[in-house]
Amino acid sequence: MSAHSDDAEQIPLEEVKNSKNGAANATTQDDDDASKSERIIYINDKARNAEEKFSRNNITTSKYTILTFLPINLFEQFRRVANAYFLFLLILQCIPQINALNPVSTAVPLVIVLGITAAKDGVDDYKRHQSDKKINNRNATVLQDGSFQTTKWRDVNVGDIVRIENNQHIPADILLLSTSEASMFCFIETADLDGETNLKVRQPLAATGKIGVNEGSYVNFTAKLRSELPNNQLNKYQGTLEYNGETYGIDNEKILLRGCILRNTNQIYGAVVFTGKDTKLMQNSGSPRFKRTRLDRVMNSLVFMIFVILCCFSLVGAILGGLWESRTGIYFRAFLPWETFTHNSASIGALLFLSYIILLNTLVPISLYVSVEIIRLGQSWTIDWDLKMYHEKTDTPAKARTTTLNEELGQIEYVFSDKTGTLTQNIMTFDRCSILGTVYGDPELSERSFSASKKVDFSANRYHTPKFEFSDQNLLQDCQIGVKPVHEFFRLLALCHTVMAEESDGELVYKAQSPDEAALVEAARNFGFVFAKRSSSMMILDCLGTKEQYELLCTLDFNNVRKRMSVIVRQGNEIILYCKGADTVIYERLDGSNPEIQRKTTDHLNSFAGEGLRTLCLAKKIIDPKFYTEWKMRHHAANTASVGRDQKLDAVYEEIEQNLTLIGATAIEDKLQDGVPETIANLSQANIKIWVLTGDKQETAINIGYSCRLLTENMDEVFIINGSNPESVKSSIENFQQRIADIKRQSQGENDVRTSHEDQVNVFGLVINGDSLAYALEEDMKFEFLKLASECNAIICCRVTPLQKALVVKLVKDNKNAVTLAIGDGANDVSMIKEAHIGIGISGQEGMQAVMSIHGRWDYMRMCKFLNYFFYKNFAFTLCHFWFGVFSGFSAQAIYDSWFVTLYNVVFTSLPVIGLAILEQDVNDKYSIRYPKMYVPGQQNILFNQKIFVVSLFQGVCTSLALFFIPYLAFYAGAIDYNGITLDNLQFLGTVIAFTLVIVVNLQIALYTKYWNIIMHVFIWVSTISFIVYAFLFYSYVFFSLSASQFSYVRIHFQVFSSPYAWFVTAVAVVFILTPSVLREYFSTTIRPSLTERIRWQQVKHGDIDDGSLHSATVKRRRSTHSGFAFSQEPGISNVVCQDNTNSRSTPVPV
Repeated sequence: MSAHSDDAEQIPLEEVKNSKNGAANATTQDDDDASKSERIIYINDKARNAEEKFSRNNITTSKYTILTFLPINLFEQFRRVANAYFLFLLILQCIPQINALNPVSTAVPLVIVLGITAAKDGVDDYKRHQSDKKINNRNATVLQDGSFQTTKWRDVNVGDIVRIENNQHIPADILLLSTSEASMFCFIETADLDGETNLKVRQPLAATGKIGVNEGSYVNFTAKLRSELPNNQLNKYQGTLEYNGETYGIDNEKILLRGCILRNTNQIYGAVVFTGKDTKLMQNSGSPRFKRTRLDRVMNSLVFMIFVILCCFSLVGAILGGLWESRTGIYFRAFLPWETFTHNSASIGALLFLSYIILLNTLVPISLYVSVEIIRLGQSWTIDWDLKMYHEKTDTPAKARTTTLNEELGQIEYVFSDKTGTLTQNIMTFDRCSILGTVYGDPELSERSFSASKKVDFSANRYHTPKFEFSDQNLLQDCQIGVKPVHEFFRLLALCHTVMAEESDGELVYKAQSPDEAALVEAARNFGFVFAKRSSSMMILDCLGTKEQYELLCTLDFNNVRKRMSVIVRQGNEIILYCKGADTVIYERLDGSNPEIQRKTTDHLNSFAGEGLRTLCLAKKIIDPKFYTEWKMRHHAANTASVGRDQKLDAVYEEIEQNLTLIGATAIEDKLQDGVPETIANLSQANIKIWVLTGDKQETAINIGYSCRLLTENMDEVFIINGSNPESVKSSIENFQQRIADIKRQSQGENDVRTSHEDQVNVFGLVINGDSLAYALEEDMKFEFLKLASECNAIICCRVTPLQKALVVKLVKDNKNAVTLAIGDGANDVSMIKEAHIGIGISGQEGMQAVMSIHGRWDYMRMCKFLNYFFYKNFAFTLCHFWFGVFSGFSAQAIYDSWFVTLYNVVFTSLPVIGLAILEQDVNDKYSIRYPKMYVPGQQNILFNQKIFVVSLFQGVCTSLALFFIPYLAFYAGAIDYNGITLDNLQFLGTVIAFTLVIVVNLQIALYTKYWNIIMHVFIWVSTISFIVYAFLFYSYVFFSLSASQFSYVRIHFQVFSSPYAWFVTAVAVVFILTPSVLREYFSTTIRPSLTERIRWQQVKHGDIDDGSLHSATVKRRRSTHSGFAFSQEPGISNVVCQDNTNSRSTPVPV
């Protein structure tokens, strides 16, 4: 049998030189022309490869160096409009002629923001430097100066011959030349590339594979490789190798990619094809993206709007100020002369415009951005410290690696998830079985009772594996007493597979490409039917201590069409076919001799499938030797056919796999992460669409889809797109769109005549493989594909590459006004995690991901309350300056003490709003999960949008009017305190307004607060009385003596706090301002409460709920008619593990 894989991509004939001298006679000009579309590599010839200037093998993901950090980082920060604006404002404040405020009020917060951001960027980049250094300094063994020497990965070059040991990472994309195995194959793990932990098999060319581990032969080894150019296609490679005068086609089965790990193979030798950024792993790695939340974008637009409002107020103030100077101020020039640099009222108006920009700059305060950074940091700590997201077994807490995306977790509409390690643990366990109508391991169906909590003791079997568990003692007893059907059941499991067996440290170890097969062979082993050894023509079992030797005559391979595999073995004079596969294909080929057994087994299969288990049917057949001899000739003819080989083999297999006798069925559990079905149900009720993007095969992905209840039997239809060309994919998309329209039309008609008030809701699923997805993502088809996918509630994309994952996320992100989240556990998920609005990396064992969405809902609600309150309090605070301008000739005179302006957002109002934005909870986590519909407001931007922003500004304007005019009118008539001192001076008025403002805004946030705790009490009441402490310090003689110009409000606090009239005015203003807010709060919580408010009152009334109700969404457990079958091996694998002797370097040792 040829070593060349029939599934590999064929090399075009014009690129292959068939004559021995073809390569030698090729001219240099031919090479130059070819190099435009291909890469020519001279293996083991450093000098010639150096001329090509291929990429180095080091990788760089960092952004800065020590010298470039400060200038580049500052440049990037000042590219942000907000930072540039505040720098401009600081420059203006340094001009004394136009400044009414202390420049420190802007300088200190700006330096803090720039410093914190620079420090964070520096730490992140340092970590990238460390990661790059660690990877680039890994050791590699390279042929240099006539021997294999240890060097660093960064020094590996294209064309080098490398040696890789077992369990080592592949340092670059290499062409496999030879292995240490007699059969010339090696196993690799590709989890970092495609997410699959199943081992893949690779095999070199027979011509180079015969070199084996003879390192001396590589010293003078030379060859010329014509390779394709670097690209991101993980599953395809095309090239030709010219070696010893012959030309050989090279396909993907002979290439090992960077990111793979060598497994179960002592060592291999290979030639480097692609290095560094040219490797397929790096070609699939997306570039880093700076992610901004939806609220960030809204906030930026609103800040711009506020800046426009600021300019409008400043322009109005400047115009009115200029008019006042020209009409009224001219009479005061005798004792209020104009500055020497002003010549007329117009120039004064221009200066007033800049002065008002400075005076009213707190409408867009830099403290907003400082507060947001602090709040997000605090919110990320609440995620890090959440014990419900702590995985005790691995001591792994949740870790928010970015502080900028917390609230966006509360607005997610699309979740893109990897499967292996994310939805599943990729741990297969033999859970139960049915043997000739008798079920084992199912306490509900078993005819004999057993304790499900008591595990079977396998210690009497010296081959048992401690991790294997089974709960039904009856199966082991039937094995031990010699029940023949049970023996035949496990004998089939021990023979019908492609697993390899070897001894390691005295222990029998299995090398399995498929975890399903490994689970079945391990089950047979623990029940006493031990697969001990295989060669290309022989298999040896240890059956309950007795050696049994079988001649392996033929392996009938598995593929997605056949959905089964068979082995034909001979023991003595008896030829037996053992077959395992999906129930549908096995039942079609049974002899029908025992319908009662078939009926019982069908019931058992339905029960197993209803529990989400992956099932296989087992059958056998005794073959007449004469028939087998004739069939073998037909098989040989089909196997050597040059045209239509696969179809002819399928026909020959079909011929012999008939009239089978049913033995039983197996049920394997692909263990899901904890709480996955319940979490998916909760997310669905929260209006979140789930896409599973996996590198697994279609059937495996579909099985998991049903197991985790992503796909259900309640769906109207599950569409599968399996097109092999653009036309078929487009046709499928159009047909399915029409089918959905027809179903909806039919359902609408039924709803029209339905007497019930509950209308039928249509639910669809979609499954598409990687090849079809490649066509569906093309420019002329991607929008139709997205339209179809948008009609479906669950989408599974299987056999997809890392880049395809990112492209799918990008398609949804760019064309849907929705927040996307990507979650994965491997390097193959990095691209989609980078592309999504939010990326979550998990260590593979955490469950309870719904808790993350609870934090997101809380953080979104908190941030909305924060923004609503922040804009309100700053408008209320700032516009008092403008109203005072009406009575001060619009001179841009501040109504407050300049230090109060500086400390307003830092001291008097910062703690309550930060506490609210970090600690606030409308309802607790348990009620949040019980009622997923509360998540919907975040998706629809209900809690903060332009309408709410306008209402907030209107409330702030009204508050500022009341804050200014109530005290102003109260003191206007020349009020006098009990000491006979007048109360109509600027300092007295400004202090009363400031004191009233602090009380109002802190009581206002008390009205916003739903979750009261000791921290919020301290923050609110301490902030309220902090003004009194401030007044006694900053208005004292001590501070006045330090700087009379800076602390001019000397002893004004005694006059204010000792005046009953001032306290009365303050109380009246507070009540007047807060009354509408109290009434609005009463109306929104009592008269017309929202869903959240109704649930909050339910929590107040009924108290907490049990943790057992955490996953409250109902997950319907109906018996499924979908029967997932447990196969995930690569088609053609038996050709490698069961190959003819002609493909190995030496004849297998007889056994």
